[in-house]
Amino acid sequence: MKLAIVGATGLVGQEVLKVLEERNFPFQDLYLVASAKSVGQKVSFKGKQYSIKSMEEVCNLVPDVAIFSAGGGTSLEWAPKFAEKGTVVIDNSSAWRMDPNKKLVVPEINGKEITDADKIIANPNCSTIQMVLALAPLHAKYKLKRVVVSTYQSVTGTGKDAVQQMMDERAGIEGNKVYPYRIDMNALPHIDVFQDNGYTKEEMKMVNETRKILGDATIGVTSTTVRIPTMGGHSEAVNAEFYHDFDLNEVREILKKTAGVIVQDDPKNNIYPMPLFSQGKDEVFVGRLRRDESQPNTLNMWVVADNLRKGAATNAVQIAEYILQHKLVNA
Repeated sequence: MKLAIVGATGLVGQEVLKVLEERNFPFQDLYLVASAKSVGQKVSFKGKQYSIKSMEEVCNLVPDVAIFSAGGGTSLEWAPKFAEKGTVVIDNSSAWRMDPNKKLVVPEINGKEITDADKIIANPNCSTIQMVLALAPLHAKYKLKRVVVSTYQSVTGTGKDAVQQMMDERAGIEGNKVYPYRIDMNALPHIDVFQDNGYTKEEMKMVNETRKILGDATIGVTSTTVRIPTMGGHSEAVNAEFYHDFDLNEVREILKKTAGVIVQDDPKNNIYPMPLFSQGKDEVFVGRLRRDESQPNTLNMWVVADNLRKGAATNAVQIAEYILQHKLVNA
């Protein structure tokens, strides 16, 4: 088993390495790729030093699996080159998600759709993953009609420079800015670029990816995404309208039995999901379950997950585990 990590020095790449170690992912050879200026630098993993290699060198080494976390431009250029050589690419960027010929996978929901012909597999957007993991079993039971979601997203979703901007502002230091305004003590209703329809690209990702993962283009989805000065995870207020009525106790039981979901729903004792407690964890936490009293068949819930873990690294590693388990790779 030859494994490559592209973007190994970034926030997601570093988290991928942590997850691989924690889950004891099996490999014989590990190739790490980062920017050209990083080639030759050493990265420690599981007690061993690995040198950063160039993209071209690793492509020619033909890894069995390559996990890409290096941005859409890199993925568009290099994922097909790796795939042509027989490597299975698991891509964390948005480059391939809405390609009708590429699978968009959350293993617990639609891993079974992967075949040995799939050489580029898209990892969904972080905020989409946590929402659909909570919604999928409820959709199967009650059938979703419409979803309204508002997100409260960690600065880690932007990357190392965003974390540094917030910490600089907190310390009163003038430093590099990646946001158009200060982020500390603020909330920015602006994630990714604005589209012609007035929504941001992040908001439209949630709309389109939700429908694709759940396999239902009729679901109405509308989204407002907001960056807030937190680390540890993304939070979402989800309002889900179903075609069929539900019992709240049954909803709780369904979610409790859902792989990868932990229900934290005891408001009388101040128990509810928060990014403070989701950081470093792989599960999606769901709470504040209650009926929308303004209309029938509608549920409100609060969904939190570590965006670097299940929202990116863990989901990618789980896809790799799935294709190994089902012998969909030639390792």
